[in-house]
Amino acid sequence: MTTDMPARMLRLLSLLQTRREWAGTELADRLGVTTRTVRRDIERLRELGYPVEGTTGHAGGYRLAAGTAMPPLLLDDEEAVAIAVALRTATTDITGIEETALRALAKLEQVLPARLRTQVTALQRATAAPVTYGGTDRVRADPAMLALLAAACRDHEIVTFDYTTRHGSPGPRRVEPHSLVPAAGRWYLVAHDTTKDDWRVYRLDRITTPATTGRRVPPRELPTPDPAAYVASKIATAPARHRVIATVHAPAETVIARTQSLPERVTALDATTCTVDLSGDSLTRIAQILATLGDITALDADPEVLRHLRATARRTLQLAGSGDDLPSES
Repeated sequence: MTTDMPARMLRLLSLLQTRREWAGTELADRLGVTTRTVRRDIERLRELGYPVEGTTGHAGGYRLAAGTAMPPLLLDDEEAVAIAVALRTATTDITGIEETALRALAKLEQVLPARLRTQVTALQRATAAPVTYGGTDRVRADPAMLALLAAACRDHEIVTFDYTTRHGSPGPRRVEPHSLVPAAGRWYLVAHDTTKDDWRVYRLDRITTPATTGRRVPPRELPTPDPAAYVASKIATAPARHRVIATVHAPAETVIARTQSLPERVTALDATTCTVDLSGDSLTRIAQILATLGDITALDADPEVLRHLRATARRTLQLAGSGDDLPSES
């Protein structure tokens, strides 16, 4: 049973912040106390200014409602680090909230424990500006891995890990980390591979068992001054399962804005026409982007892409009651 009332109330507040609504019996079970004790603790939270509402139903329940003032938030270590890094990114953004983000970051860093402040500082120094393009996948990054790699970037320490390629082939790697770059829902590590004696870009979601070696080396100079630009160029030229090149009657700038494509993948032919490389691994994603391009004057694509586009168009017309407008697949 939780007998330390301050600690129990902090735990209760933390639970209320993680879910829309809690049954009183659930809270009692989580805290190891009676429902009567939960009711008393809820009243204490209300006296402290937390707007806790009671809900109807069997045995009753509770939820933390919006109040007239912002109450203190309880964050675990991973949440605090994530917010601090996000705020640091916002201070260099162009969204118009840079000054507000900087004030919030200063307040958060002031109360961070020393162990978290060290992690945040390492991540901020190792993280380059984000690469923005039309990728839709979102892959959760392991906070512990981010912290380890960020510290290795800061200390110029060699790390080892197992890496799975896009073809599914696993293998060991030994690298000198340089920087971390967020791009379209993923994190990438820019590092010098000591075995291949060349620069590489690694997706963090394909890295397993990262470990430091204790060996520090002099910092290397990246081939390009901007890690984000380096990652963008590698993404733009990465091999893809399906090849698609569309010629569009629209200025290159318009197509980049419309599709959020990497600029490296759009080539202006003249002031009103450009080509865009939509090659990728997802046929569904390719079809979605093609639908946003507007006036496509030519399409150079692999046969499987064309078959997918025809099948998609046929299903769409069938849903609209016009399935006979397209010829059957030969």
